[in-house]
Amino acid sequence: MTKTMFLPLLLLLLSAAAASTSVSTECTVSTMDDYPVPVRREVYGDGRIFDISHRYTMDMPSWERKDGLGRFLWLPASMKNGSLANNSLMKLPTHSGTHVDAPGHMIDRYFDAGFDVDTLDLEVLNGPALLVDVPRDSNITAKVMESLKIPKGVRRVLFRTLNTDRRLMFKSEYDSSYVGFTTDGARWLVKNTDIKLVGVDFLSVACEDHLVSAHLEFFESREIILVEGLKLDDVPTGIYNVHCLPLRLPGAEGSPIRCILIK
Repeated sequence: MTKTMFLPLLLLLLSAAAASTSVSTECTVSTMDDYPVPVRREVYGDGRIFDISHRYTMDMPSWERKDGLGRFLWLPASMKNGSLANNSLMKLPTHSGTHVDAPGHMIDRYFDAGFDVDTLDLEVLNGPALLVDVPRDSNITAKVMESLKIPKGVRRVLFRTLNTDRRLMFKSEYDSSYVGFTTDGARWLVKNTDIKLVGVDFLSVACEDHLVSAHLEFFESREIILVEGLKLDDVPTGIYNVHCLPLRLPGAEGSPIRCILIK
């Protein structure tokens, strides 16, 4: 065999060997070429990355609705109907599922001034964060906040409450008995901690009886960002890096958001 014949043959053998190697278990589709099956996960990277955003479904809870969010996704352009590509249309309230609030959500002068989700500080939304368990027999009052003994210097805290245990974000009917901050709890956080990112596990950071007043405590300074509707089940308490990215929606006082925790 000449050298000119040997080199192409060697390359052919190497290519065949590479093609025969097993597919990584990290792949997001099955290895069956004819019937690929997508894999949906909550944890990535061998338990290092947690997706703490809720998957959007028609029967997830929506503010003060008994029958869930309802249909929010359509396919007006479908390849099955002759379109060149599949092209979906989405329509839903900006405070659906896991989402972020901007100061203009409940302070109208801030809304008029343009303090929308496009002005939120991404540095606050991304960085070291503490996940804590809140006592299960109370809303988040000043007394509860004091008992958590969150150290000075901690800027991002995710509060896991009875809402997670009750799986309220997995029920279609909105439940007004959810746990949230009271007015004095919000005020205590603002005055006594360095927290700038507040994350909670239901659609509102404020409990039903303090809905407006607790929000105002957080919004007034325009320094605190609220992330609501987090999925915190099966995530150990502790310190993580949180990464939350809202859509760039000028004029919107809220936005769906994808949040992850990284060990």
